[in-house]
Amino acid sequence: MKKMSLFFSALAVVFMISCEGPAGPPGPPGFDGFDGQDGINILGTVFEIEGSFNQANDYALLYEFPTTVEVFESDVVLVYILWDQAEDGNGDPVDIWRLLPQTRLLDQGILQYNFDHTFFDVSVFLESDFDLATLQTGDTDNQVFRIAVLPAAYGTTGKLDTSNIDAVMRALNVSENEVQRVILN
Repeated sequence: MKKMSLFFSALAVVFMISCEGPAGPPGPPGFDGFDGQDGINILGTVFEIEGSFNQANDYALLYEFPTTVEVFESDVVLVYILWDQAEDGNGDPVDIWRLLPQTRLLDQGILQYNFDHTFFDVSVFLESDFDLATLQTGDTDNQVFRIAVLPAAYGTTGKLDTSNIDAVMRALNVSENEVQRVILN
């Protein structure tokens, strides 16, 4: 009896798998987004800004996203600071990037490089428990930051190491020569 039941079950499975019905009606037309006309190209991008913090700019650098880039409220915006440079085996410079916020313990007190953003701009600013006018020029002048805009899908999966700028750029398929560079006044 057990063998008979197994035989009929297998026969039913084979019958169901081999059945084919008529094709259903076509779905509504979609947007392919590849030609720039049908949809928006939802890809991330990376910008590099350089500027100096001072009393005149209230120790903050403001970068407005270009009109060619659409940033959504749900997008993830990450900012990295060029922390240092090392040399590779050939003596070529290698950039060392750190994800903001970054804190430094100085003789004067605690200094933090931090940022906030909207879907229009990014503000990178200094915070401290002491007078920022006492900072050395190495902490304020010609500071370089990378701003990465990731579609929300990248930031919510938990599989992307956002502390690693190289991993972020690989995920966004952005090469070093595609990074848009801006010097702020």
